[in-house]
Formats: sequence, C-alpha cells, structure tokens
Amino acid sequence: MKILVTGAAGFLGSHLCDRLLEQGHEVIGLDNFFTGSKRNVEHLVGNPSFELVRHDVIEPILLEVDRIYNLACPASPVHYQYNPVKTIKTSVMGMINMLGMAKRVRARILQASTSEVYGDPEVHPQREDYWGHVNPIGIRSCYDEGKRVAETLCFDYHRQNAVEIRVMRIFNTYGPRMHPDDGRVVSNFIVQALRGDDITVYGDGSQTRSFCYVDDLLKGMMGLMEHPSLTGPVNIGNPNEFTIRQLAEQVIALTGSKSKIVAKPLPSDDPKQRQPDITLARKELAWEPKVELREGLLKTIAYFEGVLKKA
Repeated sequence: MKILVTGAAGFLGSHLCDRLLEQGHEVIGLDNFFTGSKRNVEHLVGNPSFELVRHDVIEPILLEVDRIYNLACPASPVHYQYNPVKTIKTSVMGMINMLGMAKRVRARILQASTSEVYGDPEVHPQREDYWGHVNPIGIRSCYDEGKRVAETLCFDYHRQNAVEIRVMRIFNTYGPRMHPDDGRVVSNFIVQALRGDDITVYGDGSQTRSFCYVDDLLKGMMGLMEHPSLTGPVNIGNPNEFTIRQLAEQVIALTGSKSKIVAKPLPSDDPKQRQPDITLARKELAWEPKVELREGLLKTIAYFEGVLKKA
C-alpha cells in the first residue's frame, strides 16, 4: 500500500516508518521539523520506497494514499506549551486537512490520540467509555482539548461522510529516538542520570504513570489500523503502574548513577494517576505489551548514552 505518516521524523513516527517499509509498503513521511529530527529518519534517505516531505499539516496537501497515520503534534509539555496556539492548530486544522484527504481519496485514517483526553482522571484505571476530567482553560489544554476535538472530528467525518477512522489513545510511551530535551519523564530521568545531575521529581513522586515500550505500542497501532471494523477509541498502553519515584530509583540503579532525587513543586493540572484499562485491545486486537520496564529502560539508556557521546 501507499501510506502517509504525518510527524514522520518524530519519535513514534520514525519507528512506524521503519516497520511499514519492512512490510513492503511505500511510505510518504510529512514533518515540519518543529520537534521531529532528520537524524531519526536519515537511515531511510535513499530508500526508493520512502519519501520525506517538509510540510506543516496546518496547510492542506494533495496526495493519493491508501492509509494515513496522523501522528503530527508535539507530545511533551515543554514543546506543546512553547507555542500553545500552534499546538491546538496542529491538532484541529491538521486533523481537518487529513480527514479531508481521507474522504477525497477513500483512505483509512488512524488518529494518534492520547491518554491526556482523560485529564486528571476521577476513574481508575481509565476505560475508553470514561469521558475524562479536563481543565479547558489550563496550561495543558492546548494539547488535551486539541486531541479531544481531533477525536470529535474523526467521529463526525465517520458519521457524516463514511470516512474509515481508527482512534487510539496512547499512554506514556518511551524508547530510542526520544528527544533528549523534550521534558518527558523517562528521557528526563535518563539524561539527568547519565550526566550525574540531580533527578527532578515533581511533587512527592507518588503520582503514577504506565510506561509502554515503543515496539509494543507500534504493534498495537498497526493492529488497530488493519482491524476490519474497529473505529475505537482504543487504549494502547502498558497497564503496569509505577510511581514517578519508583521510575527515578530504577533509572539510577540501571545507569549506576550517583544522581540524587530532588523534589520540585507539582505543575498545575498534572495528573495524579494514569493507567490504561486495555480490555478492549486484548479482546479485539489480541494485543498486550510484552516488554518489561527494566528491559525497555536498558535499551533506551543505551540509546541516550550514544546521543550524549555525540553531543
């Protein structure tokens, strides 16, 4: 098939391009390089089945494709709060442009949504039928509400125009090719530990997250795209829950770092708990994560050791 990946030079997008090319598809990758890096896809340049296009999804583009994976949007608070108006435009206008293309060429489209649509949840673990607890005017809203509107657009295009949609809600994902300065907790802790800096934990570190290794996530993503009828939304994430302090301690142990854990004030609207209920993914996609946190962290640490040596 001919497959479009938006956000192709990002952490998830570049890994997805690798998998799709391995399966023999033709891949067009779009990226405006706001947070994506050419280094993530440089190994694909020269592959006759891969084409990289500098393009911002806020602007329309005309392409003929069979599948669209819409991954374009900064995903870390540091990046999405840097230019909040741009972030919400990417989610909303970008989604409209991609859905318009899907409608025109009859392509199936997958939207990479997020566990952030649940906000600071009052239901635990989070199931897909939970509507969430989101502050519409907070500093994270540009991302949370942008992704919520993108889901709305998907389902309205599906109902009104019979566009084939797939909506997945991604929970904290980590692995090689994460941006070293993206402010996400796994990359933050690893980079701080490798440099011997203090590891900054916000609040008392008792807030929880569920960490899914990139390989596991992509299997779930590609499985959902090729499911014959499941529109979603579907939670794709690892249901094993860890406190932020536990993660920090494990990173220190695995890196052999002398870093100390230092507490800083909790940012506003930071969710206290985050854990996916993956019953639907298990039942419909026969999917569940296989990579344990320790194994995934070791691979991610090895990647960042290489990045910091080059820096």
